[in-house]
Amino acid sequence: MIFAKAPIPGVAKTRLIPRLGKVGAAALHEHLVGHCIANAVNADLCPVRLWCLPVMQHRFFEACRANFGVMLRLQRGEDLGERMAYGFRKTLETSSYALIIGSDCPALTQQDLRDALTALDQGHDAVLGPTEDGGYALIGLRRVDPGLFDNMAWGRTDVLDITRARFQQLQWRWHELPLRWDVDRPEDIDRLISAGLLQSEAILNHTGD
Repeated sequence: MIFAKAPIPGVAKTRLIPRLGKVGAAALHEHLVGHCIANAVNADLCPVRLWCLPVMQHRFFEACRANFGVMLRLQRGEDLGERMAYGFRKTLETSSYALIIGSDCPALTQQDLRDALTALDQGHDAVLGPTEDGGYALIGLRRVDPGLFDNMAWGRTDVLDITRARFQQLQWRWHELPLRWDVDRPEDIDRLISAGLLQSEAILNHTGD
């Protein structure tokens, strides 16, 4: 499962607007989502589903379905935690385990995805892909507990630690992937370019209000 918002200017990647403008931030969001989908599809590990917000009938989501062959699903819930819990519940109705990956961590590799699924296949209850900002870019589960995502202050630097503590309380065994970085702050754009994951011209051509 790839979770993504529609690339709506003024709504997508708002923390990057001071540097890129609304249009540029939305364009970068499109690039990141496309990179994430291509990475997952090309890994050829399992079916890939794009979970959309706020609607599935956005031209970008339709293009993703046409270009990558991904299935579209609608996120449901009042906050990210509710939407993730819903996604897991629906997917685990027909699968033994599942992953949710965010669309803003281009450093996440195909090997990371492979290792995450292997850990779940080997019997781990959960898997996490931690990020440098104290959150995670990937979470995989074999089952869903009602309290796992409740009352979480998403975006804070202690999301990862709280999640680990909840795993411990549940007495779950989990596996963690190597630490990765995601794209949330203006300075992350320079890192994205220096890592060869984005051409600077692609940003400059879309900046603006």
